[in-house]
Amino acid sequence: MYNREHTLCNTTIYRLAMELGEEVWDIVAKWDYFAKDTLGKQWVKAIDSVGLNISEGFGRNTFKDSRTFYYIARGSLFESKTCLDKAKNRKLVLDKYQELLDKHNNLGIKLNKFITKHTELINSKQKQ
Repeated sequence: MYNREHTLCNTTIYRLAMELGEEVWDIVAKWDYFAKDTLGKQWVKAIDSVGLNISEGFGRNTFKDSRTFYYIARGSLFESKTCLDKAKNRKLVLDKYQELLDKHNNLGIKLNKFITKHTELINSKQKQ
């Protein structure tokens, strides 16, 4: 592809989302069948959706279309945090809970800042 893909791969939010997705995958892969089949699959889908929607947003043609996918990514991150809380309550991630929560929160802060900058860019383009 062209420069847009290179820019995406070097974006902090994309890298953090991809890394967190792999970490969740590695954790869930070790769970028993019931935990994996219920909460585990949902958690992996939610956290993978963050990186996937950031990527899809980068591939969109307009700033407004892109922003829609960044909002979806943020919603998926909230879903992933809920799965993390459920995994803690079910004693599936007790030793890694705080580390994973910190990573979710860090990604959320960076994603919000990214969306804010993106929105400012949309607004500046509309004024021109």
